[in-house]
Amino acid sequence: MATLLFATAHLSPPSEAAALTKEQVEAQSAYDSALAEFKKVLAERRAQIDGKKKMPTRPGQALYLARVKVMSTYKDLTDAVPERIGRPNKFNVPPAYFDAAIEPLIQEYADLFRVLQAPPPNAQDSKTPFKDVVDLGTVIARAEGLDPTTAQKAGEISLGLFYAETNGRQNIGNARSKTYMGSLQTGTSENAKGARKWAAIKAKVRKLDPQLAARDDAEEKRAKGIDQRYNHWIAVRNGLMNAHADLFGQIPEIVKMVPDDIDQMKLFELIQIIPTPTRAALASGDFENYRITDPKIMGYLRNNAVFTFGKKDRAKKSATYREILDGMWLFDDKFKRAQKKYEEVKAGTAG
Repeated sequence: MATLLFATAHLSPPSEAAALTKEQVEAQSAYDSALAEFKKVLAERRAQIDGKKKMPTRPGQALYLARVKVMSTYKDLTDAVPERIGRPNKFNVPPAYFDAAIEPLIQEYADLFRVLQAPPPNAQDSKTPFKDVVDLGTVIARAEGLDPTTAQKAGEISLGLFYAETNGRQNIGNARSKTYMGSLQTGTSENAKGARKWAAIKAKVRKLDPQLAARDDAEEKRAKGIDQRYNHWIAVRNGLMNAHADLFGQIPEIVKMVPDDIDQMKLFELIQIIPTPTRAALASGDFENYRITDPKIMGYLRNNAVFTFGKKDRAKKSATYREILDGMWLFDDKFKRAQKKYEEVKAGTAG
């Protein structure tokens, strides 16, 4: 068990504390309280795991909410007391949102989720999970009409989605939901829709890449009798077909609208989070300035770590897609790791 006895916020000396405003004192108190609750939830969940005790239906939800509250109250604190912004942290979170002193707590948080979201015993792993994602994204893009060189961008974007959804871990469950699971975190209806779309292009895929089609035949046979979302190959295939395949054919136009590689991955992740408005924004001809005003859509963004942390972010009632892309900073590190892994796949040094 990781040690959870870490210092709370750095309190000001008495002479400085006397000069603090009411807002600053309240911000300090709120952060101290959130940090104490975070430690408590971490310790409770670790004790339940180690003691093999019964846990809540969604055992990761309380952990997630406690972590969000720590980051939110810390952002409020650094807004009120800017000098509290400290050194960079190993998770590459902007220092205004995260006190590097609590890195060990976040590591324990990640370790707990790794246990809570472990694949079931009958999950069917791949020995080449990263290459699978790249190969499937690329061949789907070719089936959608892209030339072999341009289609490689779809492979890179697909790997970004894999990291965004699972941190690059195959066949995981979901400690916050009973609906979404597997290597691309799909629901049963999304998986079924993706399977139907794949069946419609399978003949074209077989002509483009007979070896990949043969692999697909083998995985279909292998996955009979289980929830196919726990077969890495099929979960990725169906997830990409369900949400992204038709947009892969538009990659040349998308690259012109959104030239930054990381922003392109963010755009395709938004197809996972808020598909309808994102497609409308793409069709508008002015993607970055297209504005979201629907409270429900803003809520979906917040539930996916966009405009989530701190009172100022959460007070936003609308946002342009440029603001949304900038607000997806928590995804930056995942996408950068995906880019690095993609280069390894292309060089033949990663599975």
